[in-house]
Amino acid sequence: MRSVCVFSASCPGARPEYLDAAKALGAEMALRGIRLVYGGASVGLMAAVADAALAAGGEVTGVIPRHLVDREVAHLGLDDLRVTSSMHERKALMAELSDGFVALPGGYGTLEELTEVLTWSQLGLHSKPCGLLDVAGYYRLLLDFLDHAVTERFVRPQYRSLLLADVDAARLLDSMLLHGSQEAGV
Repeated sequence: MRSVCVFSASCPGARPEYLDAAKALGAEMALRGIRLVYGGASVGLMAAVADAALAAGGEVTGVIPRHLVDREVAHLGLDDLRVTSSMHERKALMAELSDGFVALPGGYGTLEELTEVLTWSQLGLHSKPCGLLDVAGYYRLLLDFLDHAVTERFVRPQYRSLLLADVDAARLLDSMLLHGSQEAGV
């Protein structure tokens, strides 16, 4: 994996662990030479992951739609900030630029972005690893729900396994690298 797209909130959340995890993920990606692709904002968890990657000498590409440039305060400290005309273009470009996906804690937007790339994987549109950084149990109920969806036969077990999850950024990236090499037949 040369680049990973990180979906996350444009706010810091209620717990300091969320910011700490975003910073740890950004620093770990930079340490491994993995370029960060993210939503291009200078606020919230999005800024924390980007600033940590930059501070550790990493490469960061921000992708933000024009209508959010002022509203989300586009990160002007990036060497590579791409402005799109719509949210659809933003998501498509982020996916195109990335070899994998990680979701940090977030709200509707983060969940929508994550479920879209999972759906694309299920449909065979890509075979890129998808991960969830379950900080302080934030996604525990979502993971339980997905297991319930398998039990109720709305999600097949092989599709449930498309979503990797861990509480630790380094272990999650390791799992994603392993998944990516298995998908490639390495």
